[in-house]
Amino acid sequence: MVEMTREDFEDAVRDGLDLVPEDLTGMMDNVVVLVEDEAPADEPELLGLYEGVPLTERDHLWAAGALPDRITIFRYPTLAICETRDDVVEEVAVTVVHEIAHHFGIDDERLHELGWA
Repeated sequence: MVEMTREDFEDAVRDGLDLVPEDLTGMMDNVVVLVEDEAPADEPELLGLYEGVPLTERDHLWAAGALPDRITIFRYPTLAICETRDDVVEEVAVTVVHEIAHHFGIDDERLHELGWA
Protein backbone atom coordinates (compact mmCIF):
# COMPACT_ATOMS: atom_id res chain seq x y z
CA MET A 1 0.00 0.00 0.00
CA VAL A 2 1.27 3.44 -0.91
CA GLU A 3 0.56 6.41 1.36
CA MET A 4 -0.37 9.77 -0.13
CA THR A 5 -1.97 12.91 1.12
CA ARG A 6 -5.25 13.91 -0.46
CA GLU A 7 -3.43 16.67 -2.37
CA ASP A 8 -0.77 14.26 -3.69
CA PHE A 9 -3.47 11.79 -4.69
CA GLU A 10 -5.37 14.50 -6.58
CA ASP A 11 -2.11 15.36 -8.39
CA ALA A 12 -1.72 11.68 -9.29
CA VAL A 13 -5.32 11.63 -10.57
CA ARG A 14 -4.52 14.62 -12.81
CA ASP A 15 -1.45 12.77 -14.09
CA GLY A 16 -3.59 9.69 -14.70
CA LEU A 17 -6.13 11.76 -16.63
CA ASP A 18 -3.29 13.06 -18.79
CA LEU A 19 -2.63 9.45 -19.87
CA VAL A 20 -6.16 9.05 -21.26
CA PRO A 21 -6.08 9.59 -25.04
CA GLU A 22 -7.23 13.05 -26.09
CA ASP A 23 -9.46 11.51 -28.77
CA LEU A 24 -11.42 9.83 -25.98
CA THR A 25 -11.65 12.76 -23.58
CA GLY A 26 -12.56 15.07 -26.47
CA MET A 27 -15.73 13.06 -27.12
CA MET A 28 -16.92 13.28 -23.51
CA ASP A 29 -19.85 15.57 -22.86
CA ASN A 30 -20.75 17.23 -19.56
CA VAL A 31 -18.58 15.06 -17.26
CA VAL A 32 -16.67 15.95 -14.10
CA VAL A 33 -14.01 13.79 -12.39
CA LEU A 34 -14.07 13.87 -8.59
CA VAL A 35 -12.04 12.28 -5.80
CA GLU A 36 -13.56 10.77 -2.66
CA ASP A 37 -11.63 9.06 0.10
CA GLU A 38 -13.94 6.09 0.69
CA ALA A 39 -15.85 3.88 -1.71
CA PRO A 40 -19.53 3.19 -0.96
CA ALA A 41 -20.00 0.99 2.12
CA ASP A 42 -21.61 -1.78 0.04
CA GLU A 43 -18.58 -1.89 -2.34
CA PRO A 44 -15.54 -0.97 -0.23
CA GLU A 45 -13.00 -2.14 -2.84
CA LEU A 46 -14.50 -0.09 -5.68
CA LEU A 47 -11.87 2.09 -7.38
CA GLY A 48 -14.17 4.25 -9.47
CA LEU A 49 -17.81 4.95 -10.20
CA TYR A 50 -19.67 6.50 -13.13
CA GLU A 51 -22.94 8.23 -12.32
CA GLY A 52 -24.95 9.80 -15.08
CA VAL A 53 -26.75 9.22 -18.33
CA PRO A 54 -24.62 7.44 -20.95
CA LEU A 55 -24.38 9.20 -24.31
CA THR A 56 -26.21 6.28 -25.90
CA GLU A 57 -29.27 6.94 -23.71
CA ARG A 58 -29.55 10.71 -24.08
CA ASP A 59 -32.29 12.21 -26.18
CA HIS A 60 -32.91 15.72 -27.45
CA LEU A 61 -34.49 16.77 -24.13
CA TRP A 62 -31.63 15.50 -21.98
CA ALA A 63 -29.55 18.68 -21.82
CA ALA A 64 -32.31 20.88 -20.41
CA GLY A 65 -31.03 21.49 -16.89
CA ALA A 66 -28.92 18.32 -16.71
CA LEU A 67 -26.20 18.21 -14.08
CA PRO A 68 -22.81 16.92 -15.21
CA ASP A 69 -22.20 13.18 -15.20
CA ARG A 70 -19.73 12.22 -12.48
CA ILE A 71 -16.74 9.94 -12.46
CA THR A 72 -15.54 9.44 -8.90
CA ILE A 73 -12.13 7.99 -8.09
CA PHE A 74 -11.87 6.47 -4.62
CA ARG A 75 -8.60 7.26 -2.87
CA TYR A 76 -8.25 4.64 -0.13
CA PRO A 77 -9.16 1.57 -2.22
CA THR A 78 -6.78 2.75 -4.96
CA LEU A 79 -3.93 3.34 -2.53
CA ALA A 80 -4.56 -0.08 -0.96
CA ILE A 81 -3.70 -1.92 -4.18
CA CYS A 82 -0.76 0.24 -5.28
CA GLU A 83 2.90 0.10 -4.22
CA THR A 84 4.19 3.35 -5.77
CA ARG A 85 2.98 6.71 -7.03
CA ASP A 86 3.50 5.46 -10.59
CA ASP A 87 1.19 2.54 -9.80
CA VAL A 88 -1.42 5.02 -8.58
CA VAL A 89 -1.17 7.09 -11.77
CA GLU A 90 -1.49 3.97 -13.94
CA GLU A 91 -4.38 2.53 -11.91
CA VAL A 92 -6.23 5.86 -12.03
CA ALA A 93 -5.79 6.00 -15.82
CA VAL A 94 -7.21 2.48 -16.19
CA THR A 95 -10.07 3.27 -13.81
CA VAL A 96 -10.92 6.50 -15.61
CA VAL A 97 -10.93 4.77 -19.01
CA HIS A 98 -13.24 2.11 -17.53
CA GLU A 99 -15.64 4.77 -16.19
CA ILE A 100 -15.46 6.81 -19.41
CA ALA A 101 -16.52 3.65 -21.24
CA HIS A 102 -19.69 3.64 -19.12
CA HIS A 103 -20.25 7.27 -20.21
CA PHE A 104 -20.19 5.96 -23.79
CA GLY A 105 -22.68 3.22 -22.92
CA ILE A 106 -20.26 0.29 -22.68
CA ASP A 107 -21.25 -2.14 -19.92
CA ASP A 108 -19.02 -4.17 -17.58
CA GLU A 109 -19.48 -7.37 -19.57
CA ARG A 110 -18.09 -5.75 -22.72
CA LEU A 111 -15.29 -4.09 -20.71
CA HIS A 112 -14.28 -7.54 -19.42
CA GLU A 113 -14.15 -8.77 -23.01
CA LEU A 114 -11.95 -5.82 -23.96
CA GLY A 115 -9.64 -6.26 -20.96
CA TRP A 116 -10.65 -3.03 -19.20
CA ALA A 117 -12.46 -4.52 -16.20
